[in-house]
Amino acid sequence: MFASPLLDAPLIAGPLPTTISVVGAFGAGYLLLRRDRAWWTRRLWVALAVGVGLAGLAELFVVVVRPFPDMLPLRMLTWIAVAGAGAALAWARRDEVRWRRVAALVALVAVIATCAVKANAFYGYRPTLATALGIPAHNEIDFATLTRTEPLVVAPPGVPLARIWHSPQGMPHTGRISHVDIPGRRSHFPSRAAWLYLPPAYLGTRRAQLPVLVLVPGQPGGPEDWLLAGKLADVVDTFAAAHDGLAPVVVIPDATGSPFGNPLCVDSRLGAAETYLADDVPEWVAAHLQVAPGPLAIGGFSFGGTCALQLAVRRPDVYPTFVDISGQSEPSLGDRAQTVGDAFGGDEAAFDRVDPLDELRHTRFPRSAGILAVGRDDPDFRPQDEQVTTALRAAGMAVALDEPPGGHSWSMASDELGRVLPWIAARTGLLAPAAPGAS
Repeated sequence: MFASPLLDAPLIAGPLPTTISVVGAFGAGYLLLRRDRAWWTRRLWVALAVGVGLAGLAELFVVVVRPFPDMLPLRMLTWIAVAGAGAALAWARRDEVRWRRVAALVALVAVIATCAVKANAFYGYRPTLATALGIPAHNEIDFATLTRTEPLVVAPPGVPLARIWHSPQGMPHTGRISHVDIPGRRSHFPSRAAWLYLPPAYLGTRRAQLPVLVLVPGQPGGPEDWLLAGKLADVVDTFAAAHDGLAPVVVIPDATGSPFGNPLCVDSRLGAAETYLADDVPEWVAAHLQVAPGPLAIGGFSFGGTCALQLAVRRPDVYPTFVDISGQSEPSLGDRAQTVGDAFGGDEAAFDRVDPLDELRHTRFPRSAGILAVGRDDPDFRPQDEQVTTALRAAGMAVALDEPPGGHSWSMASDELGRVLPWIAARTGLLAPAAPGAS
């Protein structure tokens, strides 16, 4: 449970990151300054070279190992270089008196903390100190303790659920999250535990038959990223508060199998991720949750956005409603040659069969609809999403392209989820129908 105002303090912007940055600046000043000719003519330059070299090694590691498809942006490389140079400067002071060595160590910690805060702010990865420390949330419950409720409140065909729903007395004001295992019974996919968000209307003495939104996180990372970095519970709680406790049940499965795994959301030599997401997850939902039967909605950010697009194109029977936030135009391990080689043994035709752009050239999707969103300051993903939007419309999908402020960050993804929830709710029967992108 989040225990104090300090733990709940914002880590992206505000007094806490500002304080850390100021202390880090003083720490950097202490590490830089020394009354020693050799320091200024040799050691300082060596330390700077160490920092630049460390940044170069980090970029080389990403290029060679490909733990994720994207290269490190210049801002991230800069903070890696600063941390490396700070460590080298602190090491260079090892010949000083003890109190100065201790001061150098404290200064180094402040510099590294500042670099971490700046990197976190760039990606919007951990919004509070509590999430950065991995402290359990106050709204987590044991899913096994929830009992089935009969009968459910079910809307007649063609009638939005919001029109007939009245919240029961004593219904919680906010939703709850829970950790669950969704096994790969068909796919044998080695998934980690998933997370659920259960809205207030699922938790009262009367239970509404709610739709389901499957959300896929980015890569690297895991399902918890939508809760921590994406602030999912806060976003959906806000929507539920405006609609008498109604909101989609959200399922966040593991689509990668490990923090740096990338099975591309397809069935390939890297694993049967498509079968897991399109068969195993919906089957688990139908068996364990009291929710609306039939098709689900899917969304995701970055890698998860690409996943959402792929499954909307490959399995429109399961996912006719999708939201692609800053996804790529095709599944990728970094480049086409490496993707085809590693995932399909060099078989270009096998890759083409799972490439959404290729599928869109040959198939029509009159019953599907989606929203693509990409930050207007995202030069890498915006052209891809514009290309995909054109292809989707040509294939008969009702789609909208949203370009909110920001870059490729979790804070942008979180804000976008809040914007598209009314449209998802309308598509899935909670609210009256709305056009793609309407709120």
